[in-house]
Amino acid sequence: METRQLLAFTTVVQTGSFTKAAATLNCSQPTITTRIKALEEALGVVLFRRLPRGIQMTSAGVELLPFARNIINLTEKARKAITMNGEPHGKLVIGSAQSLTDYRLLPLIEYMCWRYPSVQLSLHSRNALNNLNSVRDGQLDCAFFIGAIEPRDGLETTVLCPEPLVMVAGPNHMLTQRQSLTEDDLTSSTLIRAENGASYHELFEHSLGYDDTRAPVLELDSVDAAKRAVASGLGIALMPEVTVSAELADGRLVRLPWSPTFRVYTQFGWRQDNSTNPAVTALVSAAAQVVSDQVASLT
Repeated sequence: METRQLLAFTTVVQTGSFTKAAATLNCSQPTITTRIKALEEALGVVLFRRLPRGIQMTSAGVELLPFARNIINLTEKARKAITMNGEPHGKLVIGSAQSLTDYRLLPLIEYMCWRYPSVQLSLHSRNALNNLNSVRDGQLDCAFFIGAIEPRDGLETTVLCPEPLVMVAGPNHMLTQRQSLTEDDLTSSTLIRAENGASYHELFEHSLGYDDTRAPVLELDSVDAAKRAVASGLGIALMPEVTVSAELADGRLVRLPWSPTFRVYTQFGWRQDNSTNPAVTALVSAAAQVVSDQVASLT
């Protein structure tokens, strides 16, 4: 059983005919027929029924198809790995929180594009839980997220930097006049979630015992929309400090006199079985360097 035979088989399935498969693979139709017959003889089964109006896969062909596609894909990956001499390459589908995409990762993306032009990056902003679940089930190759340091089943993680959180309000909010805040001050004020689904919201609300009897919660997926809502006086928000530093500096937002009792960190996670992927390894190394330099420049 040879890869070229499997490629002929999958192409016939894809195109629906031996003639079209030959045109797709730039060879003659007898060549396709010969390869299919050789594959059938090697496996001891019939893969196609020849019907008056075309061809039809047998049950054996249906069973073979996913294995054939996997073998072809693995062969292509092996070929690329050898020809690239270990140089990072290929496509990485990455998940990230919006706050990290907008305020931490753009320099990293720029660095990766210049340093590793053979790595194609695709970045998707979603909440941390969805991102990590998507990494586990293979929809994403890796993800950046903000959260507490804890074991995560099936994943390797590395901490890139502490991610300070700050409670902010608009300049005219009544809590800006207080020298200190109590838990009741916080739980009686409308809470604006800057990134719905972010783990630090859950940690915050759990630490204060939020429930349905407390003040309402306004959920917004956009960091910028949340900042505008806070600035207009609609409520208060717990946000990564890096996302509001400009607004705090020019007075559009005000830091409230309260600090969380928990700590969260910007982290990078990938599947344990993806640890030898050169592109993932390159991204981990680049992220550690770029984020470290970014944090150092702000201190």
